Amino acid sequence: MNGKNRSDIRAGLTVDIVLKKDQRTGALTRGRVKDILTNSSTHPHGIKVRLEDGQVGRVQKIVD
Repeated sequence: MNGKNRSDIRAGLTVDIVLKKDQRTGALTRGRVKDILTNSSTHPHGIKVRLEDGQVGRVQKIVD
């Protein structure tokens, strides 16, 4: 599953996100979803989430 559909993402999932500062390199950060920040049902660059450690980025891959 990719991170472009809001319906696939829920709090507690482990995901790989790309942070704003890493968008050029595409470096991924792994963490657990705390909040879903994107309101629309889909987004071409990935649904924006906040991880439990406070980092914010767009979901690139759902791990579990």
